Amino acid sequence: MNPRNTHPAKKTKSIPLRLILIVPFVLQIFAAVGLVGYLSFKNGQQAVNDLANQLIDKASQQVDEHLAIYLALPHQLNQINVDAIASGQLNVNDTAASQRYFWRQAKAFKNLTYIGYSGNDGREVGAGRWINGHDLAVYENLPGKGRASDYTASETGHAAKLVQTYDYDPLSELWFKQSVAAGKPIWTSINTEGYSNIEVTETGKAIAPKNNVNNLEYYVIVSAASPLYDKNHKLLGAICIDLLLANISKFLGNIKVSPKGQVFIMERDGMLVGSSSTYPILHKVNDQAKRFSVFNTPDPLIRSVSNDLQKRFKNFQFIRDNQEFNIIFNGERQFIQVTPWQDEYGLDWLVVVTVPESDFMAQINANTSTTILLCLAALAVATLLGIYTASWITNPILRLSEASEAIAIGKLNQTVEETNVNELNVLARSFNRMAQQLRDSFAALEKTNQQLEQANEVLEVRVTQRTEELSQTLHELQQAQAQLVHNEKMSALGQMVAGIAHEINNPVNFIHGNIFYVNEYTQDLLQLLKAYKQHYPNPSQSLQKLLKKIDVNFLCDDLIKILQSMNVGTTRIQEIVLSLRSFSRLDEAELKKADIHEGIDNTLMILQHRFQANNNQQEIQVIKEYGQLPLVECYAGQLNQVFMNLIANAIDALEETRNTPTISINTQLTDENKVLISIRDNGVGIPENIRSKLFNPFFTTKAVGKGTGLGLSISYQIVEKHRGKLWCDSILGQGTKFVIEIPLKPSFSENL
Repeated sequence: MNPRNTHPAKKTKSIPLRLILIVPFVLQIFAAVGLVGYLSFKNGQQAVNDLANQLIDKASQQVDEHLAIYLALPHQLNQINVDAIASGQLNVNDTAASQRYFWRQAKAFKNLTYIGYSGNDGREVGAGRWINGHDLAVYENLPGKGRASDYTASETGHAAKLVQTYDYDPLSELWFKQSVAAGKPIWTSINTEGYSNIEVTETGKAIAPKNNVNNLEYYVIVSAASPLYDKNHKLLGAICIDLLLANISKFLGNIKVSPKGQVFIMERDGMLVGSSSTYPILHKVNDQAKRFSVFNTPDPLIRSVSNDLQKRFKNFQFIRDNQEFNIIFNGERQFIQVTPWQDEYGLDWLVVVTVPESDFMAQINANTSTTILLCLAALAVATLLGIYTASWITNPILRLSEASEAIAIGKLNQTVEETNVNELNVLARSFNRMAQQLRDSFAALEKTNQQLEQANEVLEVRVTQRTEELSQTLHELQQAQAQLVHNEKMSALGQMVAGIAHEINNPVNFIHGNIFYVNEYTQDLLQLLKAYKQHYPNPSQSLQKLLKKIDVNFLCDDLIKILQSMNVGTTRIQEIVLSLRSFSRLDEAELKKADIHEGIDNTLMILQHRFQANNNQQEIQVIKEYGQLPLVECYAGQLNQVFMNLIANAIDALEETRNTPTISINTQLTDENKVLISIRDNGVGIPENIRSKLFNPFFTTKAVGKGTGLGLSISYQIVEKHRGKLWCDSILGQGTKFVIEIPLKPSFSENL
């Protein structure tokens, strides 16, 4: 008797294998897809925040760079015109010549609304773009009349046809009074020009039948003004350049921050300066142009941002550094960045950039909806697949197990120990027979996995190679951009320096040549006067009084000294002109042998004015330690630019030193036939974290408007293309040294 059959089999509660296969499978699929979708959504939100901040920073940088360039030009032109008047190159009493002079400048710079001069006697002359329907006009206001006249300009800048006349007193204008009161170059308050008693000629009506000098678009301006004094500091007049606020708004409108992003600029009192919005920044009040405040502008977004700023800081004057925050506007989040913008001439503005979250979240939300739908679809598919798979697995197993049981045992009465799973009772007896098949299956799966890993490694290598190619292309684009900016800058600088040298050289040579004859004639007159005195020792009483009054002896002695001083002065000017022409090297575009010391000396001559003492620093001592150098085969003009950049940077570094400011220049020839040129200052030095970035394009530690960050980068490229090296050594508190190493005869054929 079989002992196992003496007791009946105990029945246990069993669970269908179909249910065990379906439920965990579906739950795992649902949990994995849901978690992936949630993490994808959160990562998308973080990416959007980072991208929004990057775009806002880029937009703020674009606005900052444009304002730095756009608002620096008027003061540079004013200084040029002040120097031209002081040197006699521009005679403001000659109305026709002055009109042509200002007409040429206005023609060259398209963004200028008006450029001109006003004397303290009420005489005013200028040129610009303020007449609707006419590109460029000239203007005059005769002394004492207070009646201005606008003319069309000929192709040479002459006043052609009268367009209109109107009452206008330049001495009472805001720009004149504020610049004279300040006694230095300034930006005036933003104002609206007003006129009265306008008389339009037939020519004016033909040009613009609806012409109106009070037009909102044309006469809300900010003026760059500079007073003009004689050598005794007596006021002669003032120079003025007007800029339209409409041009600033036009630039802001062209900046594409995002599809709905906006940029606006305001003053510290809340008055709008410019906006990328389609809403105007101006409105009419009693037929006069007035600016909107950020609190009453028709643009609701600007009002909302400004009200939030006021709540945060109470007063816009307290905003001194960049601020980033978010607000809710019309039910959605807005990314906000506020950047203060200032310059040395008195401008103090706030630049505000706004980007709505919807510009970035629309696609994220769409992806989220798609992810949810995919999760539900995956769950349904997984459930159906689980049911089908369970049925597909269990039924064959039962049939197979019954057949294998009958073939393997051959006894129908043998019992099997039961478990909680019905199907496993039969599957257990077939396990050994199926084990080999499972091992074969796992071997096949492992082989497939290895093939997938190999394919993945190949893909990673290709992605790495493509990334390196893109990085190299980006680097080359940055280098090309820096080179283009430098070439344009140096071309303009060389032409300007050569032109100035040429214009100064002719009159100076004329004066210098005539001083010789003036000296001879003066000596003859003095001899004649001495002969008269010998032959007529006792002149009349009235003549004696005249001789005593004018002090003839002193006059004779001092006249000789004056002529000698004039001769020394013209000689000095000729030396400066020669240095300017040598430094520009416009006639040396090809490789040739040059004297390195001559290039350094010419650079020092041009920068001589910066070595002199002023209110902010002591006189800079220059120590030259020149070695014996032969002529070096190079592009002299480009090397001169390297010297200019390095010496100018050394001068800037000495502005904060407390020691006696000193610049040492050393040259020597090495045993390897290479020239070493070192330029050292005893300034505050450069930190290590900055030294590693010195030669990167557009990297600068200078304030906005004082440097582009291209000087050292371009200098590095010039030295490299001469097959040389440029490096920097610096110790904090002791100073900085830049060293140039170039061969006597570089081996290259391409032009720099």
